[in-house]
Amino acid sequence: MAKKKATRKPAKKSSKKAAARGSSAKYSFVEVVQGGLTELADVTRSGEVRLKKADVKRVLEEAFEEAARKAASGERVRIPFLGGLAMREVKPRKAGRGINPFTGEEVAVQARPASRKPRFSFTKAAKEVYADKKNWK
Repeated sequence: MAKKKATRKPAKKSSKKAAARGSSAKYSFVEVVQGGLTELADVTRSGEVRLKKADVKRVLEEAFEEAARKAASGERVRIPFLGGLAMREVKPRKAGRGINPFTGEEVAVQARPASRKPRFSFTKAAKEVYADKKNWK
């Protein structure tokens, strides 16, 4: 039996979303936090690094705000160990009639336009920590 020749598959085309985002570098939550903390850190003569709690809190709040802005613009933001933040497309819903599951009576359902909502998904490691009953104390 004759062997088939290996044919090359054409390269995948980039998605429309990737093209819309451009070729800019990805958002790095760790780099933003690290950069903010290095600006505010005081190093003593003995080499100790001192940070105020208020400064750390402000840096983390600013990093999360920037992450939310990036996610709102369409970029997926990954926060190490915790998860990822992204925007989700919500489909439109037509107006019509529905049934209240508790009473069984018919209810008028209003139309809902298409929209975008934030979505957070936890990493597998975080899910495993929360699923372990030893950590429920």
